[in-house]
Amino acid sequence: MKSAYALSWLAAVAVTVGAGSLATVNAQPPEDKMYRPPEATIYRDAGFRGPAVFVGEAKPNLGLAWPVNSVRVASGRWELCERTRYRGNCRTVDRDTPMLNNILRGLTIQSIRPVDHGGWNPYPPANDQSVRGNFAEFHTQPSTGNTRVPACPQGSATASCAARTADNWCRSIGWNGSAREHMETVGGRVYLADVLCVRSAY
Repeated sequence: MKSAYALSWLAAVAVTVGAGSLATVNAQPPEDKMYRPPEATIYRDAGFRGPAVFVGEAKPNLGLAWPVNSVRVASGRWELCERTRYRGNCRTVDRDTPMLNNILRGLTIQSIRPVDHGGWNPYPPANDQSVRGNFAEFHTQPSTGNTRVPACPQGSATASCAARTADNWCRSIGWNGSAREHMETVGGRVYLADVLCVRSAY
C-alpha cells in the first residue's frame, strides 16, 4: 500500500517539474527518433517457411521446440546463440539468410539479441532529473551506469514486474524501496520512469 505521504510528495514533485526547477543530472541529447530499432524473424524451415517467430528485442530464453533453419533480418545485426542467456555457440547475422546450416539440419537457437545496430542504442542514455528530500527522492529516468533501467529485464513488462524492478533500483541507491513508478516505451523497449524512492515503510 503506497503511503499517503509518498503520494502527496509525488504531487509536489509534479508541480516542481512543471515549474522547471528540477536539478538536471547527466543530461543527454534526446534520442534520435529516426533510428529504426532492430527487427528479425526466425523460421523453422529453410527458405523462410514453416513456423516463425518475430523478434524486436533481446530474448534471453526463446523456449523454441524446433531448430532454426532460416532468418529474415529487417534491420540490425543479430546474435543467435544455442543456449539461453546468450551462452554456447553463437552466430551473428545481418541479412536475410535462407539456410543457416545445411539442408538436413538447422541450428538450435535458444536466445537471440541485437548487436551494434549502426548507432542505434537499445539502452539509451538517461536524461534523469531528480529531487531529493529527507524521506524520499524522485527520479524521472532511473539509470545504472548512465543508461536507462529496463522496467522488466526478463519477460514482458507488467506493473508488478516494474514495481519489483523499481524497488530493487531504489535499494541500490540507498533507499528502502519505491512508493510509485511508471513505465515508458522508447524504441520498442520499456523503461522505468518517474520513480519515487522512499526511506520509510510503504
